[in-house]
Amino acid sequence: MKLKTLLAATALSALATAGMAQDALKIGMITTLSGPAGYLGTDVRDGFLLAIEEEGGTLGGVPVEVIVEDDGLKPENGRAIAERFLERDEVEIMTGVIFSNIAPVVAPLTLRAGRFYISPNSGPSQFAGKACHENYFVASWQNDTLHESAGIAASNLGYNNAYILAPNYQAGKDALAGFKRFFTGDIVEETYTQLGQTDYAAEIAKIRAAKPEMVFQFLPGGMGINFMKQYDQAGLRDEIPLVLAAPSADINILRAVGASMLGVQNTSHWNHDLDNAANVAFVASFEETYDRAPTVYASQGYDTARLIASALRATGGAVTADMDGFRAALKAADFEAVRGPFAFNSNNHPVQNWYSREVVEIDGEFRNRTTGIIVENHADAYVGECSM
Repeated sequence: MKLKTLLAATALSALATAGMAQDALKIGMITTLSGPAGYLGTDVRDGFLLAIEEEGGTLGGVPVEVIVEDDGLKPENGRAIAERFLERDEVEIMTGVIFSNIAPVVAPLTLRAGRFYISPNSGPSQFAGKACHENYFVASWQNDTLHESAGIAASNLGYNNAYILAPNYQAGKDALAGFKRFFTGDIVEETYTQLGQTDYAAEIAKIRAAKPEMVFQFLPGGMGINFMKQYDQAGLRDEIPLVLAAPSADINILRAVGASMLGVQNTSHWNHDLDNAANVAFVASFEETYDRAPTVYASQGYDTARLIASALRATGGAVTADMDGFRAALKAADFEAVRGPFAFNSNNHPVQNWYSREVVEIDGEFRNRTTGIIVENHADAYVGECSM
């Protein structure tokens, strides 16, 4: 089934008869679909919808209606949409949030309303620690862990110092904290940029002057594309190598930047070439359906839907009608994740493997090739602060 057919089927489900709509479990998806970072939300959405399509319009055998809206990367939009989803549409599950400036707005509203919040991407540190909640789950990663894996990789590669930069918002702060937590070398300088920034001339000049052995940056989506193009144009790619985490080296960035990304070392909890049955089937299905390769965000949307499906199957479709049962079923994570081994820690954040990758050229296309496991069964640093 191609993209237009899948989206048409989704639209028809939203326009179902009143009787059918009453039977369908409502899931609210607030995500970022517009602007330079819009492809992140698009891929989370499409991965999620693919899992539903593969089950014939259900999750765990339960009919579902997914209501999708774009937050435009603005917290005030996220708040308005969340209030509408919770009060008017009576969604029982909230998902979809990409950025960590939206999550601290949407998650508390959802939890106070007695619904479940299941993140396919953003995992701000506060919700892994002191602000943890029994109905808050993250199916992707806790923010820091993404970048802890890059810190481990940089240390393993023998770098003695690094220049690090990220946008000035919660995920950016978590990113640099995570990298520093496991990097054994010195930090030459730490810089925070504006969220959504497009011109990095000043930061690149600072890097050139600092002369670090390497650079680590967390600039997802369009930010990363702009930075990498300007970094290469400044002639620094060969002079000062980069070690990155998955959001700064996804396939869309590789395609946009091109040969400048060749050889870049990076880390992720997922890659297209992971050799497990669930992942092989997912990659093939996504490519056939959407005529494009999946990103890590698509894999997370898909796994989030399959996690929800596993819980719905266990409760017979009950969510708020059986809060304890649905919560326990989520916690069990009884599904085959496309990333490989997956479990929840006591703070409802993942325990999972992290992989090393290198950007290579395969048949004229730039892709990440998995080169090994960086760390196994890795948990976040905040679980000890969670009272659950």
